[in-house]
Amino acid sequence: MNILVTGCNGQLGNEMQLLEKGCPQHTWFNTDVAELDITDRQAVEKFVSDNAIDGIVNCAAYTAVDKAESNEELCQLLNAEAPAYLAHAVGSRGGWMIQISTDYVFDGTNHIPYTEDEDTCPNSVYGKTKLVGELNVAKLCERSMIIRTAWLYSTFGNNFVKTMIRLGREKAELGVIADQVGTPTYARDLAVAIMTAISKGIQPGIYHFSNEGVISWYDFTKAIHRLAGIKTCHVRPLHTEEYPTPAARPHYSVLDKTKLKKAYGIEVPYWEDSLSECVSQLLAAE
Repeated sequence: MNILVTGCNGQLGNEMQLLEKGCPQHTWFNTDVAELDITDRQAVEKFVSDNAIDGIVNCAAYTAVDKAESNEELCQLLNAEAPAYLAHAVGSRGGWMIQISTDYVFDGTNHIPYTEDEDTCPNSVYGKTKLVGELNVAKLCERSMIIRTAWLYSTFGNNFVKTMIRLGREKAELGVIADQVGTPTYARDLAVAIMTAISKGIQPGIYHFSNEGVISWYDFTKAIHRLAGIKTCHVRPLHTEEYPTPAARPHYSVLDKTKLKKAYGIEVPYWEDSLSECVSQLLAAE
C-alpha cells in the first residue's frame, strides 16, 4: 500500500517512522507542513491523487490546549477542517484513514473509564475542534478509524515527561496537580497499535488507546523523578484551582480500551513499564 503519514515531526509521527522500517512492503510518505500543507484542500487532493495513496494516518494536530482558547480559528482549521480534506481525498479513492483524537472530547466528569459509545461533551476549544474532526472523518471516509488517546509522551518533541525531568533537576520544589487522573500513553505503544491495525486490516469505528492503569499528574511526576534518579526536588500536590489555566482540563480521563484489544488482539502495556522504557532511553541519550 501507499500510506501517507502526516505530522511526521511530532511525537507519534516520529515513532511511526521507526516502526515503518519493519514494514518495507508498504511505501510510506512521511510529511509535515514543509512537505504537505494539510490545510490546503487542493494540495491534499493533488498529493493523494499523484501518489495513489491507499491509506492515511493523520498524526497532525493543533495541540496547544491553552493557546487554542484564544486561537480558535487556527485550531479549527488544523483539527477539524484539515482532517476533512484528508478524509475526502482518500475516501473518494476507496481508501482508509486513521484519525488520532483525544480524551478532551469528554468533560471528565465520569468516575469509571470512558467507552467509545458514551456521549461526548468537550468543554475546551481544543476538545470541540477535535470532536468536529472526528465527525468529519467518519462522514467523509467510510473506512475510517478514530483512535482517541490521552497524556501522550515520547523521547521525541516536547512533553510532560521531559519537562518534569528538566524542572526536577532545576528546582528544589515543584507543585503538580493531584486531583486530575488519567492514564499516560507512550507514543511508541500507540504507534504499535496503529501498525497492528494497518497490518490486520482497518475495522472502521471509534477506538480508545492509552496505557493500562490510572494515575494523577502528581503521582506521574513522582514516578518520573524516581525513574530518572531525581532526589533533590520536593514535589507538592496541588488542587486544580491552585493552578488555573485558560482551558478546562478533564478531572477524570481514563479511557476503556476493551474494544481495541478485542478487535486486534492487542496487549496494552502498563503505564509504569512504558514510562521506565522511555526514561531509560532519554537518560541513555544524554
